Amino acid sequence: MKSEYKISLPPVTIEAAGDSVKGTLEQQQANFGFLPNMYKTMANSSAMLKTYLFGYEQFRTDSDFTPSEQEVVFMVLSRENGCEYCMGAHSFIADNMSGVPAHVTDAIRAGSTIDDPKLQTLATFTKVLFDTRGVPTRADVEGFIGAGYTEKNILEIILAMSVKTLSNYSNHICQPELDDVFSGRAWQE
Repeated sequence: MKSEYKISLPPVTIEAAGDSVKGTLEQQQANFGFLPNMYKTMANSSAMLKTYLFGYEQFRTDSDFTPSEQEVVFMVLSRENGCEYCMGAHSFIADNMSGVPAHVTDAIRAGSTIDDPKLQTLATFTKVLFDTRGVPTRADVEGFIGAGYTEKNILEIILAMSVKTLSNYSNHICQPELDDVFSGRAWQE
């Protein structure tokens, strides 16, 4: 999903970056070996980029979810938000870094059922939190807890929702090109 309106602010390169965001961009380039186009567009608001990166890092390092579960949450949210950039990027990360079986990634991309019951419960509950704006029913929560998840995990999904709101919405309005490294997993709604 892309906005009818596209922000006219150009992507921010390291060379053109102001002092408030230059170090952040340099660090991200060092982390990835390239500077993702999404970060270049988000850098037009250093506060947005820094908030996104902080929340993303906290979810990755401090949640109780496995890397595969984290990817399921991020992909479900990106799909529900219709973010083509994040679906492509997270599909690549799922396949190459987080250990998500390709059939699970493909099921999320297609909006179909995941054959792993626990991951399907996670995907379903994440969508419930998204659809209800954080107001699940008691039965929704009990089903989630019954699958082996915790109340803390509910809060962690809400953190992921916050992070994905920042990236997905900025991608809708900024429309960054999907980086070449992710292009093999490009996705369209």
